[in-house]
Amino acid sequence: MKLEFASSARSTVGLEWEIMLADPTSGDLVGRAPELLAALETESADERHTVTGELLTNTIEVTSGIGDSVAHAVDDIANAITSVRSATDPAGIELLSAGSHPFAQWFDQQVSDKSRYHTLIERTQWWGRNMMIWGIHVHIGVEDHRKVFPLINALAGYLPHLQALAASSPFWAGERTGYASNRALVFQQLPTAGLPWPLHDWSQYESYLEDMVRTGVMEDATEVRWDIRPAPRWGTIEVRACDGLSTLPELASVAALVQVLVEHFSRQLDEGRALPELPAWFHRENKWRAARYGLDARVIVDAAGTQRPVREHLTETLESLAPVAVELGCGREFGGVGTILEGGASYARQLAVADAAGGDLTAVVQHLIREFRSGPESSTDED
Repeated sequence: MKLEFASSARSTVGLEWEIMLADPTSGDLVGRAPELLAALETESADERHTVTGELLTNTIEVTSGIGDSVAHAVDDIANAITSVRSATDPAGIELLSAGSHPFAQWFDQQVSDKSRYHTLIERTQWWGRNMMIWGIHVHIGVEDHRKVFPLINALAGYLPHLQALAASSPFWAGERTGYASNRALVFQQLPTAGLPWPLHDWSQYESYLEDMVRTGVMEDATEVRWDIRPAPRWGTIEVRACDGLSTLPELASVAALVQVLVEHFSRQLDEGRALPELPAWFHRENKWRAARYGLDARVIVDAAGTQRPVREHLTETLESLAPVAVELGCGREFGGVGTILEGGASYARQLAVADAAGGDLTAVVQHLIREFRSGPESSTDED
């Protein structure tokens, strides 16, 4: 199977953000995406952003245009949210983002009326219905398809770092899971989801797709749901490992880290250097550790099995790659990763709110609603 990788400008940025719709009083999810999307159909066709539905009717997704910088793409997302609020505010619907909803139940949710979603549910049954998960996707332009899998294999070593920074699903259906990112482990239950197979060039990827299509596993490349994957239609590498970020500044920071890492490794390829790779079994362990412990995880950072606290390794990464961030024009957003390290990721803030409220998870939802509007709340804010 021959698959074209679209032409794309190097290190450009595209963002996708899955957002929950909730009742402002109860905090429970509401399946009102179809009516919101109908209300937004009159938007100008020349807008750079898009607003679309997702698997469940309790979700909308906002998508940026192609940004020549992180700030450019983030501005698109901000404009999309402003547009969405023009419909949700009058309708009495609140917005929030996290990897999971603290207490909503899967059996109360409705699947969007699209054939691809019905096909997914028919095949995956209980696990598919349990996909009450929300994430962000970061696309980075790659100018040569020959770079795609060397870059993916090197970036896989940083998926646990990104997963820890974005971890925001410590609760599931009213239960405190003990995981920073329960979403990470739920999502990988779907066929074709989870960590990427260790492929090394584009022809191997084409052979993989041919096998999957021939055996009825999928219809096309869009059904590859790896934590990091090629997006041939756009000419990008797409990082999908992250929970839904709870605030726009955090989305910008994680996007900047992804952009800088891609550019850093791309420059190494330009210099003829081999990129670092870890054995698949280390990636699997790292994913579990980041899901379980978040920013308190110790991760395996090289093929020799060296282990480092993820906070420490991220701090060193920020220091060493700061010049690349400045050159890409995302220095401010890149520096925001340090802010997450200092203030804690969303999972930690949610747990603190739940503890302060005596375990009341409605308080956690209200906290997430406030954060989505105003940015991260400090530990001294009243909840």
